Parts: sequence; C-alpha cells; structure tokens
Amino acid sequence: MQMRHLIIFAIVGIFGLLGFNIINSSQREKHREAITANSETELADSALSKNNDADASSAIASDTSGIASKPLGQQPKAILDNATAKIDQAQQADAARLKEMRSAQ
Repeated sequence: MQMRHLIIFAIVGIFGLLGFNIINSSQREKHREAITANSETELADSALSKNNDADASSAIASDTSGIASKPLGQQPKAILDNATAKIDQAQQADAARLKEMRSAQ
C-alpha cells in the first residue's frame, strides 16, 4: 500500500468513528430522557398508592431517578451505593427478625 492510501484510509476511519460517536451520543440522550421520564412516572404512581409497600416503592423510584440524573461517570458508583444500602437494610431487618425469634423462644 502506498502512503497516500494509508492516509486516505485513516481519514475515512476517523470520519467513520466520528459519525458513530455522534449517532451513539444522540441515542444515549434519548435513553436517558426515557429513563428519567419513566422514573418520574413511577414516582407519581407510588404517590397514589397508599398500601404498606408504598414507602418501599417510592424509595426505589426516587433512587432510580437520582441515579439517572447523575453524570455517566458517577452512575456505576451510585448504583453500587444503592445496592449496598439495600443489602444493609435487608441485613438489619434479618437481624431484627432473628432477635425477635430468639426472644420468643
């Protein structure tokens, strides 16, 4: 291959990647808007329900909207923090049930 063919191939590749990034970023913005709109709908739905699970549903929906509103670089950390908090809550509830069972015996 001649040098000018390599340069032309590199320029075509750069423009191809640029076009891919433009298309991908616009789709990512559309998905982010859809996620935000979906989480707002979940918040409205959870506010209407008044059963025992309403508190948990609104907490999950508000966590989802909080994660979706963060920049992409911070979203994985927010997801891990959310999962860690839920695990801690589950362990505390499990420990409380175990304590109740031991006191009942």
